Amino acid sequence: MTGASEGLGPGDVCEIVVDKAVYRGLGLARHQGQVVLVRRGLPGDRARVKIEKVGRGYAEASLETVVEPSGLRRAPPCPLFARCGGCAYQDVEYARQLELKEAILRESLARAGAAWEGEIHLHASPEQGWRTRAMLHLGPLPDGQTGLGLNEEGSHRLLDLSVCEQLTPLLHRTQRALLDALRGHPHRARVRHLQLAQGIEGEGAVAVLEGDLDPQTASSFASLDRSIPWLTGFGAVTSRGSFVLLHGSPYVHSTVLDRRLRVHARAFFQGNRFLVEDLARTVAALVPAGGVAVDLYAGVGLFSLALAPQAEAVVALEGNPYAAADALANARSAGLDRVTVKRGDVLDGLRHLPVRPEERIVLDPPRSGVGPRVVEAIVGRHPASVVYVSCDPPTLGRDLALFQRAGLRPDAVHLFDLFPDTFHLETVVRLTPS
Repeated sequence: MTGASEGLGPGDVCEIVVDKAVYRGLGLARHQGQVVLVRRGLPGDRARVKIEKVGRGYAEASLETVVEPSGLRRAPPCPLFARCGGCAYQDVEYARQLELKEAILRESLARAGAAWEGEIHLHASPEQGWRTRAMLHLGPLPDGQTGLGLNEEGSHRLLDLSVCEQLTPLLHRTQRALLDALRGHPHRARVRHLQLAQGIEGEGAVAVLEGDLDPQTASSFASLDRSIPWLTGFGAVTSRGSFVLLHGSPYVHSTVLDRRLRVHARAFFQGNRFLVEDLARTVAALVPAGGVAVDLYAGVGLFSLALAPQAEAVVALEGNPYAAADALANARSAGLDRVTVKRGDVLDGLRHLPVRPEERIVLDPPRSGVGPRVVEAIVGRHPASVVYVSCDPPTLGRDLALFQRAGLRPDAVHLFDLFPDTFHLETVVRLTPS
Protein backbone atom coordinates (compact mmCIF):
# COMPACT_ATOMS: atom_id res chain seq x y z
CA MET A 1 0.00 0.00 0.00
CA THR A 2 1.22 3.53 -0.69
CA GLY A 3 2.10 5.86 2.15
CA ALA A 4 0.10 8.97 2.99
CA SER A 5 2.60 11.39 1.44
CA GLU A 6 3.51 9.33 -1.61
CA GLY A 7 2.18 9.70 -5.12
CA LEU A 8 0.97 6.58 -6.87
CA GLY A 9 3.39 4.65 -9.04
CA PRO A 10 3.19 1.53 -11.24
CA GLY A 11 2.82 -1.60 -9.14
CA ASP A 12 1.31 0.18 -6.13
CA VAL A 13 -1.84 -1.26 -4.58
CA CYS A 14 -4.37 1.01 -2.90
CA GLU A 15 -8.00 0.92 -1.78
CA ILE A 16 -10.47 3.21 -3.52
CA VAL A 17 -14.21 3.84 -3.89
CA VAL A 18 -15.42 4.37 -7.44
CA ASP A 19 -17.36 7.63 -7.78
CA LYS A 20 -18.71 7.36 -11.33
CA ALA A 21 -18.39 5.58 -14.65
CA VAL A 22 -16.52 7.25 -17.51
CA TYR A 23 -16.02 6.28 -21.14
CA ARG A 24 -14.13 3.14 -22.19
CA GLY A 25 -15.45 0.97 -19.35
CA LEU A 26 -13.57 2.83 -16.63
CA GLY A 27 -14.58 3.78 -13.12
CA LEU A 28 -13.29 7.10 -11.80
CA ALA A 29 -12.06 7.18 -8.21
CA ARG A 30 -9.72 9.40 -6.18
CA HIS A 31 -6.88 8.39 -3.90
CA GLN A 32 -5.39 11.17 -1.78
CA GLY A 33 -6.61 13.70 -4.32
CA GLN A 34 -5.24 11.84 -7.34
CA VAL A 35 -7.62 10.61 -10.05
CA VAL A 36 -7.55 6.83 -10.50
CA LEU A 37 -9.19 5.28 -13.56
CA VAL A 38 -10.11 1.68 -12.77
CA ARG A 39 -10.74 -0.85 -15.52
CA ARG A 40 -14.20 -2.38 -14.95
CA GLY A 41 -14.73 -0.37 -11.80
CA LEU A 42 -18.40 0.41 -11.19
CA PRO A 43 -19.90 3.31 -9.24
CA GLY A 44 -20.12 2.30 -5.57
CA ASP A 45 -17.38 -0.36 -5.72
CA ARG A 46 -14.94 -0.35 -2.81
CA ALA A 47 -11.93 -2.17 -4.17
CA ARG A 48 -8.22 -2.79 -3.95
CA VAL A 49 -6.63 -1.84 -7.24
CA LYS A 50 -3.18 -2.18 -8.76
CA ILE A 51 -1.68 0.85 -10.47
CA GLU A 52 -0.51 0.01 -13.98
CA LYS A 53 0.29 3.38 -15.49
CA VAL A 54 0.65 6.95 -14.24
CA GLY A 55 -0.05 9.99 -16.40
CA ARG A 56 -0.16 13.70 -15.71
CA GLY A 57 -2.81 14.11 -13.04
CA TYR A 58 -4.18 10.56 -13.16
CA ALA A 59 -3.33 6.90 -12.74
CA GLU A 60 -4.71 3.82 -14.49
CA ALA A 61 -5.44 0.71 -12.46
CA SER A 62 -6.84 -2.81 -12.63
CA LEU A 63 -9.09 -4.45 -10.06
CA GLU A 64 -7.29 -6.70 -7.59
CA THR A 65 -10.14 -7.38 -5.17
CA VAL A 66 -13.66 -5.99 -4.90
CA VAL A 67 -14.02 -5.47 -1.14
CA GLU A 68 -17.62 -4.22 -1.26
CA PRO A 69 -19.30 -4.62 -4.66
CA SER A 70 -21.50 -2.01 -6.24
CA GLY A 71 -25.22 -2.65 -6.15
CA LEU A 72 -25.10 -2.60 -9.96
CA ARG A 73 -23.31 -5.92 -10.20
CA ARG A 74 -24.82 -9.23 -11.32
CA ALA A 75 -23.38 -12.61 -12.25
CA PRO A 76 -22.23 -12.28 -15.89
CA PRO A 77 -23.90 -14.77 -18.27
CA CYS A 78 -20.69 -15.50 -20.19
CA PRO A 79 -18.03 -17.70 -18.51
CA LEU A 80 -15.26 -15.82 -20.35
CA PHE A 81 -16.27 -12.35 -19.16
CA ALA A 82 -13.66 -12.05 -16.40
CA ARG A 83 -10.84 -12.43 -18.94
CA CYS A 84 -12.29 -11.28 -22.27
CA GLY A 85 -11.81 -7.71 -23.48
CA GLY A 86 -14.92 -7.86 -25.65
CA CYS A 87 -17.42 -6.81 -22.96
CA ALA A 88 -17.14 -4.23 -20.19
CA TYR A 89 -20.57 -4.22 -18.54
CA GLN A 90 -21.83 -7.78 -18.78
CA ASP A 91 -21.78 -7.95 -14.97
CA VAL A 92 -24.31 -5.06 -14.82
CA GLU A 93 -28.09 -5.51 -15.12
CA TYR A 94 -29.07 -4.35 -18.58
CA ALA A 95 -31.41 -1.53 -17.52
CA ARG A 96 -28.60 -0.16 -15.35
CA GLN A 97 -26.19 -0.42 -18.31
CA LEU A 98 -28.41 2.04 -20.17
CA GLU A 99 -28.39 4.38 -17.17
CA LEU A 100 -24.59 4.19 -17.02
CA LYS A 101 -24.24 4.89 -20.72
CA GLU A 102 -26.57 7.87 -20.57
CA ALA A 103 -24.54 9.29 -17.66
CA ILE A 104 -21.28 8.62 -19.53
CA LEU A 105 -22.62 10.37 -22.63
CA ARG A 106 -23.66 13.43 -20.64
CA GLU A 107 -20.31 13.51 -18.82
CA SER A 108 -18.36 13.20 -22.08
CA LEU A 109 -20.29 16.04 -23.75
CA ALA A 110 -19.96 18.31 -20.72
CA ARG A 111 -16.23 17.62 -20.46
CA ALA A 112 -15.85 18.71 -24.10
CA GLY A 113 -17.79 21.94 -23.56
CA ALA A 114 -20.97 20.70 -25.26
CA ALA A 115 -23.16 19.93 -22.24
CA TRP A 116 -26.67 18.64 -22.99
CA GLU A 117 -29.32 18.99 -20.27
CA GLY A 118 -32.32 17.90 -22.33
CA GLU A 119 -33.86 14.46 -22.77
CA ILE A 120 -31.80 11.63 -24.22
CA HIS A 121 -34.02 9.12 -26.01
CA LEU A 122 -32.78 5.58 -25.28
CA HIS A 123 -32.97 2.73 -27.80
CA ALA A 124 -32.30 -0.65 -26.17
CA SER A 125 -31.13 -3.89 -27.75
CA PRO A 126 -31.31 -7.57 -26.86
CA GLU A 127 -28.06 -8.54 -25.15
CA GLN A 128 -27.40 -11.81 -26.98
CA GLY A 129 -26.79 -12.62 -30.62
CA TRP A 130 -26.84 -9.06 -31.90
CA ARG A 131 -23.49 -8.86 -33.69
CA THR A 132 -23.50 -9.54 -37.44
CA ARG A 133 -19.96 -8.28 -38.12
CA ALA A 134 -16.77 -9.10 -36.26
CA MET A 135 -12.98 -8.93 -36.50
CA LEU A 136 -11.27 -11.78 -34.62
CA HIS A 137 -7.58 -12.48 -33.99
CA LEU A 138 -5.82 -15.74 -34.85
CA GLY A 139 -2.71 -16.79 -32.97
CA PRO A 140 -1.04 -19.09 -30.46
CA LEU A 141 -2.51 -19.86 -27.05
CA PRO A 142 -0.44 -20.55 -23.89
CA ASP A 143 -0.82 -24.31 -24.44
CA GLY A 144 0.63 -24.04 -27.95
CA GLN A 145 -2.68 -24.57 -29.72
CA THR A 146 -4.03 -22.08 -32.26
CA GLY A 147 -6.89 -19.94 -30.99
CA LEU A 148 -9.35 -17.55 -32.57
CA GLY A 149 -10.96 -14.77 -30.62
CA LEU A 150 -10.30 -11.48 -28.84
CA ASN A 151 -7.54 -10.18 -26.61
CA GLU A 152 -7.81 -10.63 -22.87
CA GLU A 153 -8.85 -7.58 -20.86
CA GLY A 154 -6.00 -5.06 -20.66
CA SER A 155 -3.49 -7.19 -22.58
CA HIS A 156 -2.46 -8.51 -25.98
CA ARG A 157 -2.89 -12.16 -24.92
CA LEU A 158 -5.30 -14.02 -27.14
CA LEU A 159 -8.44 -15.51 -25.61
CA ASP A 160 -10.06 -18.25 -27.66
CA LEU A 161 -13.79 -17.60 -28.08
CA SER A 162 -15.16 -21.01 -27.25
CA VAL A 163 -18.41 -19.16 -26.49
CA CYS A 164 -19.56 -15.62 -27.26
CA GLU A 165 -22.78 -13.90 -26.23
CA GLN A 166 -22.36 -11.15 -28.82
CA LEU A 167 -22.11 -13.14 -32.05
CA THR A 168 -25.14 -14.47 -33.84
CA PRO A 169 -25.34 -18.27 -33.61
CA LEU A 170 -24.39 -18.48 -37.30
CA LEU A 171 -21.25 -16.37 -36.91
CA HIS A 172 -20.19 -18.24 -33.78
CA ARG A 173 -20.59 -21.55 -35.59
CA THR A 174 -18.65 -20.11 -38.56
CA GLN A 175 -15.66 -18.94 -36.52
CA ARG A 176 -15.39 -22.32 -34.74
CA ALA A 177 -15.57 -24.21 -38.06
CA LEU A 178 -12.94 -21.96 -39.66
CA LEU A 179 -10.64 -22.36 -36.65
CA ASP A 180 -10.80 -26.13 -37.02
CA ALA A 181 -10.02 -25.82 -40.72
CA LEU A 182 -7.17 -23.32 -40.24
CA ARG A 183 -5.37 -25.35 -37.56
CA GLY A 184 -4.13 -27.89 -40.08
CA HIS A 185 -3.15 -25.45 -42.85
CA PRO A 186 0.59 -25.09 -43.58
CA HIS A 187 0.32 -21.27 -43.84
CA ARG A 188 -1.85 -20.86 -40.75
CA ALA A 189 0.79 -18.72 -38.99
CA ARG A 190 0.58 -16.11 -41.74
CA VAL A 191 -3.07 -15.38 -40.96
CA ARG A 192 -3.48 -12.70 -38.28
CA HIS A 193 -7.19 -11.85 -38.38
CA LEU A 194 -10.53 -13.22 -39.50
CA GLN A 195 -13.32 -10.86 -40.52
CA LEU A 196 -16.89 -12.16 -40.50
CA ALA A 197 -20.06 -10.65 -41.97
CA GLN A 198 -23.68 -11.73 -42.05
CA GLY A 199 -26.85 -10.05 -43.28
CA ILE A 200 -29.66 -9.14 -40.92
CA GLU A 201 -31.80 -11.99 -42.19
CA GLY A 202 -28.96 -14.46 -41.70
CA GLU A 203 -28.78 -15.73 -45.27
CA GLY A 204 -25.28 -17.21 -45.08
CA ALA A 205 -22.01 -15.63 -44.00
CA VAL A 206 -18.85 -14.22 -45.60
CA ALA A 207 -15.37 -14.72 -44.13
CA VAL A 208 -12.19 -12.81 -44.97
CA LEU A 209 -8.66 -13.75 -43.88
CA GLU A 210 -6.08 -11.04 -43.22
CA GLY A 211 -2.37 -11.21 -42.53
CA ASP A 212 1.04 -11.66 -44.13
CA LEU A 213 -0.40 -12.95 -47.37
CA ASP A 214 0.46 -12.59 -51.05
CA PRO A 215 -2.02 -13.60 -53.76
CA GLN A 216 -0.48 -17.05 -54.18
CA THR A 217 -0.50 -17.80 -50.45
CA ALA A 218 -4.03 -16.44 -50.16
CA SER A 219 -5.21 -18.80 -52.90
CA SER A 220 -3.87 -21.78 -50.91
CA PHE A 221 -6.72 -21.24 -48.43
CA ALA A 222 -9.41 -21.53 -51.12
CA SER A 223 -10.43 -25.07 -50.16
CA LEU A 224 -11.03 -24.29 -46.46
CA ASP A 225 -14.69 -23.47 -46.93
CA ARG A 226 -15.60 -26.85 -48.41
CA SER A 227 -16.58 -28.14 -44.99
CA ILE A 228 -18.66 -25.02 -44.26
CA PRO A 229 -21.64 -25.16 -46.63
CA TRP A 230 -23.35 -22.08 -45.18
CA LEU A 231 -20.34 -19.90 -46.07
CA THR A 232 -21.60 -18.00 -49.12
CA GLY A 233 -18.39 -16.04 -49.64
CA PHE A 234 -14.72 -16.47 -48.74
CA GLY A 235 -11.82 -14.11 -49.40
CA ALA A 236 -8.50 -12.79 -48.22
CA VAL A 237 -6.74 -9.46 -47.89
CA THR A 238 -3.07 -9.46 -48.89
CA SER A 239 -0.30 -7.63 -47.06
CA ARG A 240 -0.60 -4.92 -49.74
CA GLY A 241 -4.26 -4.41 -48.89
CA SER A 242 -5.80 -5.93 -52.01
CA PHE A 243 -8.87 -8.14 -51.69
CA VAL A 244 -8.82 -11.61 -53.26
CA LEU A 245 -12.12 -13.45 -53.65
CA LEU A 246 -11.53 -17.18 -53.14
CA HIS A 247 -15.07 -18.47 -53.37
CA GLY A 248 -18.66 -17.34 -53.80
CA SER A 249 -19.73 -13.73 -53.35
CA PRO A 250 -18.15 -11.04 -51.13
CA TYR A 251 -21.59 -9.57 -50.35
CA VAL A 252 -24.14 -10.06 -47.62
CA HIS A 253 -27.63 -8.56 -47.88
CA SER A 254 -29.92 -6.88 -45.38
CA THR A 255 -33.42 -5.47 -45.77
CA VAL A 256 -33.83 -2.11 -44.04
CA LEU A 257 -37.05 -0.07 -44.35
CA ASP A 258 -38.14 -2.31 -47.22
CA ARG A 259 -34.92 -1.66 -49.16
CA ARG A 260 -32.56 -4.58 -49.82
CA LEU A 261 -28.98 -3.45 -49.25
CA ARG A 262 -25.90 -5.09 -50.69
CA VAL A 263 -22.89 -4.88 -48.35
CA HIS A 264 -19.36 -5.94 -49.27
CA ALA A 265 -17.50 -7.72 -46.48
CA ARG A 266 -14.89 -4.93 -46.61
CA ALA A 267 -17.45 -2.12 -46.38
CA PHE A 268 -18.69 -0.61 -43.13
CA PHE A 269 -22.18 -1.47 -41.95
CA GLN A 270 -23.80 -1.20 -38.54
CA GLY A 271 -23.31 -4.50 -36.72
CA ASN A 272 -26.42 -4.69 -34.52
CA ARG A 273 -29.12 -6.56 -36.42
CA PHE A 274 -31.84 -5.55 -33.95
CA LEU A 275 -31.35 -1.77 -34.14
CA VAL A 276 -30.23 -1.01 -37.71
CA GLU A 277 -33.74 -0.29 -38.94
CA ASP A 278 -34.62 1.79 -35.87
CA LEU A 279 -31.44 3.81 -36.39
CA ALA A 280 -32.18 4.48 -40.08
CA ARG A 281 -35.80 5.38 -39.32
CA THR A 282 -34.81 7.75 -36.51
CA VAL A 283 -32.20 9.55 -38.60
CA ALA A 284 -34.69 10.02 -41.44
CA ALA A 285 -37.33 11.32 -39.02
CA LEU A 286 -34.89 13.91 -37.63
CA VAL A 287 -34.16 15.30 -41.10
CA PRO A 288 -36.75 17.87 -42.28
CA ALA A 289 -38.58 16.79 -45.44
CA GLY A 290 -37.79 18.48 -48.75
CA GLY A 291 -34.62 20.08 -50.04
CA VAL A 292 -31.35 18.39 -50.86
CA ALA A 293 -29.93 15.92 -48.34
CA VAL A 294 -26.14 15.50 -48.23
CA ASP A 295 -25.07 12.19 -46.67
CA LEU A 296 -21.43 12.36 -45.55
CA TYR A 297 -19.47 9.16 -44.83
CA ALA A 298 -22.45 7.50 -46.47
CA GLY A 299 -21.23 3.91 -46.34
CA VAL A 300 -23.40 1.59 -48.42
CA GLY A 301 -26.27 4.10 -48.46
CA LEU A 302 -28.14 3.12 -45.29
CA PHE A 303 -29.23 6.71 -44.59
CA SER A 304 -29.24 7.88 -48.22
CA LEU A 305 -31.90 5.36 -49.18
CA ALA A 306 -33.91 6.13 -46.03
CA LEU A 307 -33.85 9.85 -46.91
CA ALA A 308 -34.69 9.46 -50.60
CA PRO A 309 -38.52 9.28 -50.25
CA GLN A 310 -38.67 12.61 -48.39
CA ALA A 311 -35.92 14.63 -50.14
CA GLU A 312 -35.85 16.37 -53.50
CA ALA A 313 -32.42 14.83 -54.06
CA VAL A 314 -29.74 13.01 -52.06
CA VAL A 315 -25.98 13.31 -52.54
CA ALA A 316 -23.92 10.56 -50.87
CA LEU A 317 -20.18 11.08 -50.28
CA GLU A 318 -18.09 8.03 -49.35
CA GLY A 319 -14.35 7.35 -49.51
CA ASN A 320 -14.23 3.55 -49.18
CA PRO A 321 -14.35 2.06 -52.70
CA TYR A 322 -16.26 -1.05 -51.65
CA ALA A 323 -18.88 0.93 -49.75
CA ALA A 324 -19.25 3.54 -52.51
CA ALA A 325 -19.82 0.78 -55.08
CA ASP A 326 -22.42 -0.78 -52.80
CA ALA A 327 -24.18 2.55 -52.30
CA LEU A 328 -24.42 3.06 -56.06
CA ALA A 329 -25.67 -0.50 -56.63
CA ASN A 330 -28.23 -0.15 -53.82
CA ALA A 331 -29.59 3.13 -55.18
CA ARG A 332 -29.88 1.66 -58.67
CA SER A 333 -31.55 -1.56 -57.52
CA ALA A 334 -34.10 0.55 -55.60
CA GLY A 335 -34.75 2.68 -58.68
CA LEU A 336 -33.75 5.85 -56.85
CA ASP A 337 -32.50 8.20 -59.56
CA ARG A 338 -32.56 11.08 -57.09
CA VAL A 339 -29.65 9.52 -55.15
CA THR A 340 -26.21 10.52 -56.50
CA VAL A 341 -23.16 8.69 -55.12
CA LYS A 342 -19.77 10.39 -55.19
CA ARG A 343 -16.65 8.50 -54.15
CA GLY A 344 -13.80 10.39 -52.52
CA ASP A 345 -12.62 12.38 -49.54
CA VAL A 346 -15.48 14.06 -47.69
CA LEU A 347 -13.74 17.41 -47.23
CA ASP A 348 -12.71 17.57 -50.88
CA GLY A 349 -16.19 16.49 -51.91
CA LEU A 350 -17.83 19.25 -49.88
CA ARG A 351 -15.53 21.85 -51.43
CA HIS A 352 -16.55 20.82 -54.94
CA LEU A 353 -20.24 20.22 -54.26
CA PRO A 354 -22.45 23.17 -55.26
CA VAL A 355 -24.25 24.65 -52.27
CA ARG A 356 -28.03 24.30 -52.36
CA PRO A 357 -30.35 26.43 -50.24
CA GLU A 358 -31.55 24.86 -47.00
CA GLU A 359 -29.44 21.71 -47.29
CA ARG A 360 -30.03 18.88 -44.86
CA ILE A 361 -26.73 17.26 -43.86
CA VAL A 362 -26.25 13.83 -42.30
CA LEU A 363 -22.82 12.66 -41.20
CA ASP A 364 -21.72 9.30 -39.78
CA PRO A 365 -17.92 9.60 -39.46
CA PRO A 366 -15.45 7.05 -38.08
CA ARG A 367 -14.51 7.02 -34.40
CA SER A 368 -12.11 9.93 -34.88
CA GLY A 369 -15.02 12.25 -35.71
CA VAL A 370 -14.65 15.09 -38.22
CA GLY A 371 -12.64 17.90 -36.62
CA PRO A 372 -12.51 21.62 -37.33
CA ARG A 373 -11.96 21.59 -41.11
CA VAL A 374 -15.03 19.49 -41.91
CA VAL A 375 -17.11 21.36 -39.33
CA GLU A 376 -16.06 24.64 -40.97
CA ALA A 377 -16.95 23.30 -44.41
CA ILE A 378 -20.40 22.18 -43.21
CA VAL A 379 -21.13 25.43 -41.35
CA GLY A 380 -20.10 27.42 -44.42
CA ARG A 381 -22.91 25.79 -46.39
CA HIS A 382 -25.51 27.27 -43.97
CA PRO A 383 -27.53 24.04 -43.71
CA ALA A 384 -31.11 23.93 -42.45
CA SER A 385 -30.12 21.04 -40.17
CA VAL A 386 -27.28 18.67 -39.38
CA VAL A 387 -27.81 15.14 -38.05
CA TYR A 388 -24.61 13.76 -36.55
CA VAL A 389 -24.31 9.99 -35.97
CA SER A 390 -21.37 9.18 -33.69
CA CYS A 391 -19.82 6.06 -32.16
CA ASP A 392 -17.43 7.97 -29.88
CA PRO A 393 -18.70 10.39 -27.19
CA PRO A 394 -15.40 12.31 -26.67
CA THR A 395 -14.93 13.15 -30.36
CA LEU A 396 -18.64 13.87 -30.67
CA GLY A 397 -18.37 16.33 -27.79
CA ARG A 398 -15.37 18.02 -29.41
CA ASP A 399 -17.21 18.43 -32.73
CA LEU A 400 -20.47 19.56 -31.13
CA ALA A 401 -18.57 22.29 -29.29
CA LEU A 402 -17.19 23.47 -32.65
CA PHE A 403 -20.66 23.45 -34.22
CA GLN A 404 -22.13 25.35 -31.29
CA ARG A 405 -19.51 28.07 -31.47
CA ALA A 406 -20.49 28.48 -35.12
CA GLY A 407 -24.20 28.81 -34.31
CA LEU A 408 -25.53 25.25 -34.80
CA ARG A 409 -26.99 23.85 -31.58
CA PRO A 410 -28.47 20.46 -30.64
CA ASP A 411 -32.22 20.16 -30.27
CA ALA A 412 -32.56 16.35 -30.13
CA VAL A 413 -30.31 13.57 -28.78
CA HIS A 414 -30.78 9.79 -29.12
CA LEU A 415 -28.62 7.05 -27.60
CA PHE A 416 -28.64 3.73 -29.44
CA ASP A 417 -27.20 0.78 -27.54
CA LEU A 418 -25.79 -0.83 -30.66
CA PHE A 419 -23.13 -2.59 -28.56
CA PRO A 420 -24.82 -4.01 -25.44
CA ASP A 421 -22.56 -5.23 -22.61
CA THR A 422 -19.64 -3.25 -24.09
CA PHE A 423 -18.56 0.31 -23.30
CA HIS A 424 -19.42 1.45 -26.83
CA LEU A 425 -22.51 3.50 -27.60
CA GLU A 426 -24.00 5.24 -30.64
CA THR A 427 -25.36 8.76 -30.45
CA VAL A 428 -27.58 10.63 -32.90
CA VAL A 429 -27.75 14.42 -32.50
CA ARG A 430 -29.71 16.92 -34.56
CA LEU A 431 -28.34 20.45 -34.77
CA THR A 432 -30.21 23.46 -36.12
CA PRO A 433 -29.26 27.15 -36.51
CA SER A 434 -29.70 29.08 -33.27
